[in-house]
Amino acid sequence: MSSKPFVLLGKEIPEGKRTVIDLKVAKLHTRTTVNVPVIIERSNKPGPVVLLLAGIHGDETNGVGIVREIIDIGLNKPKKGTIICIPVFNIFGYLVQTREFPDGRDLNRVFPGTLSGSLASQFAYQFSEKIAPFVDCIIDFHTGGGERDNIAQIRCDKNDLKALELAKVFNPPMIVYSKNIAKSLRDTLTKLGKTVLLFEGGKSKELNPTIINEGVMGTRNVLIHLGMIEGESIVRETPILVKKSKWLRASHSGMLKIRVSNGSYVKKKEILGVVQDPFGEFKKNIYAPFNCHVFCINKTPIVNKGDALFHLSTEE
Repeated sequence: MSSKPFVLLGKEIPEGKRTVIDLKVAKLHTRTTVNVPVIIERSNKPGPVVLLLAGIHGDETNGVGIVREIIDIGLNKPKKGTIICIPVFNIFGYLVQTREFPDGRDLNRVFPGTLSGSLASQFAYQFSEKIAPFVDCIIDFHTGGGERDNIAQIRCDKNDLKALELAKVFNPPMIVYSKNIAKSLRDTLTKLGKTVLLFEGGKSKELNPTIINEGVMGTRNVLIHLGMIEGESIVRETPILVKKSKWLRASHSGMLKIRVSNGSYVKKKEILGVVQDPFGEFKKNIYAPFNCHVFCINKTPIVNKGDALFHLSTEE
C-alpha cells in the first residue's frame, strides 16, 4: 500500500525520486527571474520530513558549504521519509555576499511575513505558507556575523525538550541555551510545532573545513537517530552545555591580538587578548573575568571601545 501523496509548492513529489522545484522570489528590474532551488529526496517508505536550510543570511557561506556537502555525499537520500535541502535561501544576499535582502532588511527578522509587505516579508510569507507546514524537523545553518567566529554549536531554547534532545544527538562541541528571537525563522517554526535546531559555526564569507565537517557529521547523527538513513552515529564526549553567557567588551580602542583558542576553557585572570595602539605607546591586556568557556571570538584586527570581543559562558 503506497503512502499518501506529498505535495510541495503545488507539485506532487513522487516516491523514490529526486525532485527540484524553484521557489520564486521576484524579478529583477532587468526582468530576470530569481528563483531559490528546493531539492527534495523522497523515499519509498513513509517517515519524517526534514528540512536542511542554509544561507538565510547571504554571506554565511559555511552553512551553504554544509548543505552542499550533504548533497554531494548522498546523505540527503533517505531510506525512510523525505529530506528537503535549500542550500541558498537568501539568493539575493548570496550573489553579492551580503547579510541582508535587497530591501535592506534582515530576512531572519520578518517571519512569518506578509503577502503585501516588503520584498523580504513577501518571501518569508511564501516559505511560511508553502513549505513550513509540511516539514517536521528543521536544521538551520548559520555562522557568526562579520568577523565573529563561532565554535561549532547548536542553539536551542532550554524549554524546548525535543530540540534539546536532538541537539545532544547532533553532538556538537557546545550546546548553547538561546531564547527564540521574535520574527525569526526559528521562532515562527517553533510556534508551528516544528522541531528546530539552529547550528552556528565559523564566521561569514569563509568555507571552514572543520566547521563544515561538524555540520555534516551532526546532521548525519540526527538522520540516523530519526531512522532516515543507516549507519552508526559518531559520538565524542558529551557536548559542553552553556546555560548562560556574556560578551566581554573592549575597554580601549586599538589593534586586537588574540591569545586564546576558540572553544577553550580559561580560568579567571587568564589573558584572552591584548589591545594595543599602532605607535607602541600602550598595551592593555584583556583578562578572563571568571572561569569560563570561550565560544565566540571577534577576529577583527581593529576594535573600538565597547566592541564585543569574546563570548563567554558565565557558569562552569
